[in-house]
Amino acid sequence: MPEILIVGTLIVFALAFDYVNGFHDAANSIATVVSTRVLTPGKAVVWAAFFNFLAAFGFGTAVARTVGSGMVDVRIVTFAVIFAGLTGAIVWDLITWYVGLPTSSSHALVGGYAGAAVAKAGYSAIIASGWSLTLIYILIAPLMGLTIGFGMTLIILWTFRGFTPGRVDAWFRRLQLLSAALYSLGHGTNDAQKTMGIIAGVLFAAGYLHTFYIPIWVVLAAHAAIALGTLTGGWRIVHTMGIRITKLQPVGGFAAETAGAITLFTASSFGIPVNGKCCSSAPKTERAVRWRRPCCERGAANPSTPTVQAPRPARRSTRWRSRP
Repeated sequence: MPEILIVGTLIVFALAFDYVNGFHDAANSIATVVSTRVLTPGKAVVWAAFFNFLAAFGFGTAVARTVGSGMVDVRIVTFAVIFAGLTGAIVWDLITWYVGLPTSSSHALVGGYAGAAVAKAGYSAIIASGWSLTLIYILIAPLMGLTIGFGMTLIILWTFRGFTPGRVDAWFRRLQLLSAALYSLGHGTNDAQKTMGIIAGVLFAAGYLHTFYIPIWVVLAAHAAIALGTLTGGWRIVHTMGIRITKLQPVGGFAAETAGAITLFTASSFGIPVNGKCCSSAPKTERAVRWRRPCCERGAANPSTPTVQAPRPARRSTRWRSRP
């Protein structure tokens, strides 16, 4: 087979992984905003897909350079190594998507890529310095998201403690559109770059790139593929992330998405491939709160806003409940 056909096939295969990553991993971008019922699933996937693609402009390619040349010695990378790594990642993504398990496409890709390289050339193919931050961030990212989300929730609850639940709900339903956009930007910035690194590795191995860098057409193609994958949904994982793990109000959704976005942008700025699910699921720790409001407003409450019941003296914690 001519080399140009092999290169083209591997690039299409890499973009297929990016597409699978879109409906498997990027579905996480909409789980929170769907769980809080701020957006319907159809509108949410369009919202997330748009900002996943928008991340192609102005956020750099540090993660792509790490995946493409900072974790495995590019001198031993061949077409077979890239094909084997992509195959392992895609198969794992499809299996976990089928069972609705929110696993990391990012770690599946770098793990498959590294495993294929080790099978070809032994452990000398691994660049140890490129793995240190990635492995450390596996532990740091959930804790970082948890801490930021917990702190933001406390600040919000203290700041708005005297407001009626209707006003709080109305404000944060609007603000959650902003936080969902920021999270999708952060997710697209980190996740699409992993595929860019693989495609650049294909071009470098074929001799089309004399120095390792990320061409602009690779950037646009990777972001288009992950955005298209997001549009296809991934509803099994949305259900797990948005409903089965926790149920949120817009206040908690805003805090979770903002914390996840900060964690993702921090990792991307240092060129660290990170699991977006760890960044967003860890902050979802909102304890429901019963907001106070005047008795005269209770009878005229909107059905979509929380009801208010008198707190029981024997209980220190109360809940903010939503009517059916």
